[in-house]
Amino acid sequence: MKDVAGATVLITGAAMGMGRLFAERAIAEGADTVVLVDVNAGALEQTAAELSGGATRVLAEVVDVRKLTDIRACAKRVANTAGPVQILINNAGVVRGNHYFWETDPVADTKFTMEVNALAPMYVARVFLPQMIESDADCRLVNLASAAGLTANPRMAVYAASKWAVVGWSDSVRLELEQAGHHHVKVTTVCPYYVKTGMFDGARSAPLLPLLEPQDVVDSTWHAMVRGDAMLVMPRTVILSETVKGILPVGVRDFVADKVLGIYHTMDDFTGRNPG
Repeated sequence: MKDVAGATVLITGAAMGMGRLFAERAIAEGADTVVLVDVNAGALEQTAAELSGGATRVLAEVVDVRKLTDIRACAKRVANTAGPVQILINNAGVVRGNHYFWETDPVADTKFTMEVNALAPMYVARVFLPQMIESDADCRLVNLASAAGLTANPRMAVYAASKWAVVGWSDSVRLELEQAGHHHVKVTTVCPYYVKTGMFDGARSAPLLPLLEPQDVVDSTWHAMVRGDAMLVMPRTVILSETVKGILPVGVRDFVADKVLGIYHTMDDFTGRNPG
């Protein structure tokens, strides 16, 4: 795949942040249709209005991605209007942090985070993957996970759990598609460190682990998607942490991450995006 010209691109969490940047990139490359999916109706309407008016058709779909019924209804509307989706970007996500697990709310924090971050991308992919498999065109499924899906970290236990789930599920689906012979559908799992979108306001950088610019993550993800890369980890120093995990004893690794690098305190001052 060289670009997304002429394709139908669907992006979840598209009303703001990286979701909007993905949409802008798809429009710039001449996508036939860009489907913006978000639960925030007001922000979604504004974004759709600002991105419309060019050659690319922009569709706004208010969808709660935790609900299969919403996703299936959206899929029917998109199919009737724009045909099959070739590019699916599972970008929607939420962050809860700054508390120890036993201090968090099991519904508002745990259930909500797992539904949005882990179950929702599975639901969305399950609805749209069959039409991608049946397509004659090159298709792409991009799943936004996190470096937290590779490395444990205090004060974000459930978030880490949700992203570990995405990493395992996403890469397993990649292997399943290859095993089943559907080589035109490629899956890319993206694992960035904290991204400066507002969702991680208050989170700290650490040595060799800078906070990432949203545009840089989108650009790198886009290139990886087009190439059909299996995994993108940003920055690459996260891979060093994974290597160390397999070499050092747990106690030594924890000492380095906690006392030397300060990684285990990067969420101490986390506030997140102001819902207002």
